[in-house]
Amino acid sequence: MRIGVIAIQGDVAEHVESIERALAERGETAEVVTIKHKGIVPTCDGLVFPGGESTTLGRLILREGIDEEIKQAKENGIPILGTCAGLILLAKSGDSQVEKTHQYLLGLMDIRVNRNSFGRQFESFEIELDVSVLDSPYNAIFIRAPAILEAGENVKVLASIDDKIVAAEQDNVLALAFHPELTEDMRIHQYFLDMLF
Repeated sequence: MRIGVIAIQGDVAEHVESIERALAERGETAEVVTIKHKGIVPTCDGLVFPGGESTTLGRLILREGIDEEIKQAKENGIPILGTCAGLILLAKSGDSQVEKTHQYLLGLMDIRVNRNSFGRQFESFEIELDVSVLDSPYNAIFIRAPAILEAGENVKVLASIDDKIVAAEQDNVLALAFHPELTEDMRIHQYFLDMLF
């Protein structure tokens, strides 16, 4: 079992550490690798797309040729977790800000996103969030977070704040507007690992 973390930008080390901790909690072993170049994605059984700056991330995965490998992984049924900027890149379409900046999107989920839905960095926040696949509220950390404005009928909504969708799942793809790698609560990473094991 091999789990790859797209390591071009963002909370890479935190995701690697969280996945390793979640694996240890369930008594499973897997190799966790970082992905900076073409050729590694096809060797992975699961992929994690961390947060970061979505425009930069989109440009770099294109330049490195990782974008087509990620699309193929999705087609092959490989579980994919995208958080914050990762959620943006998974989307099929975006709001006017996404269009204006010519933001590259992978189009792996039938969702439309708002890139800075919750404001700027200083407006970051934590909230006890009800997530439908968890048995009690999850302390979710939002940092300059996006949100899903619209979701297709095949998209399962897992959590919302008011009318903004902040967690969703479609087939083998899980998208979160918040940062599970910044908490001690491993339940989100465990839910992702359930998709692999």
